[in-house]
Amino acid sequence: MGRPLAIDVITIFPGMLKGFLGESIMKRAIESGAVVVRVIDLRDFTHDPHRTTDDRPYGGGPGMVMKPEPLFAATESVLTPGAKVILMTPQGRPFTQRIAAELAGERHLIFLCGHYEGVDERVREHLVNDEISIGDYVLTNGVLAAAVVIDAVVRLLPGVLGCQGSVADESFSRGLLEYPQYTRPAEFRNWKVPEVLLSGDHAQVAKWRREQALKRTRERRPDLLERFEEHRDTPSGD
Repeated sequence: MGRPLAIDVITIFPGMLKGFLGESIMKRAIESGAVVVRVIDLRDFTHDPHRTTDDRPYGGGPGMVMKPEPLFAATESVLTPGAKVILMTPQGRPFTQRIAAELAGERHLIFLCGHYEGVDERVREHLVNDEISIGDYVLTNGVLAAAVVIDAVVRLLPGVLGCQGSVADESFSRGLLEYPQYTRPAEFRNWKVPEVLLSGDHAQVAKWRREQALKRTRERRPDLLERFEEHRDTPSGD
């Protein structure tokens, strides 16, 4: 195993990550040394008795805005050359499997988790070099979104999953939704597993799975199918 991916998460709610990091694949990835995760309490980088991380917006308006000083101080305390500083925000680029693979190739990821009405614009302009959204909706805080991105990224690291082949077959990895899956028993409440999956004919199984992936994508996510067709028809090279 090569150099582990370093991940820092800067948040005012560090306890929200405790269960996430201590269970399942994340726990195994940390224990195996594939990833090193540090959770940083933003309030440790404030300098007032109330450990203030937010203030009223200039110009008026509802809610509070996260102050730049603690965010800059916390980030700069762990910043390394070439680190990707990611702000989790509804205004960011929509998160996809392609972006997960892109981030899995980095050496150091720093996640800034916003809260309240957002962050001071100077954080976006002078500290952050990437902004990511996990969907067109609003969460209580950015640490929940960061956990989603981290999980998708870490499971792509070499050696994290027991079978790396399963990653390639998952939904979105090849541009299509995943084909239907079955396991024992072969018949349950008169519902039978498709005969082709019991045939032992690997070529026919692969063909069936391909057809089912296309069918499911066409029915549920035609937008993905359009992009898949465009990508497949694009010639490689010059």
